Amino acid sequence: MSRLQLKENQKKYTDIESCPIRNIISRFSGKWSMLILCILAENEATRFNEIGKAIPDISPKVLTETLRNLEQDGLVARKLYAQIPPRVEYSLTDRGHSLMPHIESLVRWAVDNYKAGMR
Repeated sequence: MSRLQLKENQKKYTDIESCPIRNIISRFSGKWSMLILCILAENEATRFNEIGKAIPDISPKVLTETLRNLEQDGLVARKLYAQIPPRVEYSLTDRGHSLMPHIESLVRWAVDNYKAGMR
């Protein structure tokens, strides 16, 4: 790699506001986002408590925050049913569905390498 290519790459990744890698990694750097997306991909519309039961070590507060962030990113849709008690369901948006093949590839890689001794 030439010095010019190296400088161009450095510019691309050091601009905190416009670096696509930093942007995406920040969305999924928490330990819950990808798990929640996988649960929603497998189950379609899923109630809040069902997601919580599928991930028993997540607190309701963190689950709420993570779902809210995924909704703001356009990956998850929230549907509120006007009934008593209120019922809320979460599902993947089209953007969320378009992300899943990439996450599924990463999950396959993780499973293969976990078995190979990478932890």
